[in-house]
Amino acid sequence: MQIPTADGRADAFAAFPDDGARHPGVLLYMDAFGVRPVIEELARELAGHGYYVLVPNVYYRRGASPVVELPEYISEENRPEVFGKLMPLLQEHTAERAVSDAEAFVDYLCAQPEVADGPIGTTGYCMGAALALRTAAARPDRVGAVAGFHPGMLVTDAPDSPHLAADKVTARVHLGLAEGDLKPEAVAELNKSFETAGVEHSIELYPGSVHGFTMADTSAFSPEALKRHWDRLLPLLDRALRAD
Repeated sequence: MQIPTADGRADAFAAFPDDGARHPGVLLYMDAFGVRPVIEELARELAGHGYYVLVPNVYYRRGASPVVELPEYISEENRPEVFGKLMPLLQEHTAERAVSDAEAFVDYLCAQPEVADGPIGTTGYCMGAALALRTAAARPDRVGAVAGFHPGMLVTDAPDSPHLAADKVTARVHLGLAEGDLKPEAVAELNKSFETAGVEHSIELYPGSVHGFTMADTSAFSPEALKRHWDRLLPLLDRALRAD
């Protein structure tokens, strides 16, 4: 799929039930490694629970997926080399670009004939968690649920840090943290931002996990933490996106 944006066209992957019905939409943001088979499999799994799932290539300004050639398995040994290739792409993806893209992605998702009217969800992994939160802040009119797993860059010293936009969020929020993802003071700052804004939220540490625990093509993968992720994500989406 090709999503028109202010800066061109973003290639994207979509998964949805092949039943002719309309289903709640979910915008799924990739981790730093990009759109690849493991991300597509997560989208298919989620679609199997009755959702239309759209996965945009956030790095589209540099080309179509895969923008960076990745090893089949991302280990502790090759991770530094992979991140060395990805760092310029991450640094280029500013908050301004993220918000501009979010507008385009949400509009495109909601325009699909298989997507039901009503609120949509956003979910993301690693840097995608910040993008999911930024999207909810940019489009409170459409986003009813936000989830982020092993998040990165949610609380920074920048004036446009994602957590500072919590007062614009009207969605329910769940964040699943790996051990070491965020310092205790950052978690406290996140909680304070959500509480001050009156946002229904939960921030949970997934025991025994490390950053990247949902990704089966990395050494960080944890089947137990992945299951906990589904146990939190599916009820969140069900409560927020489906009519009573």
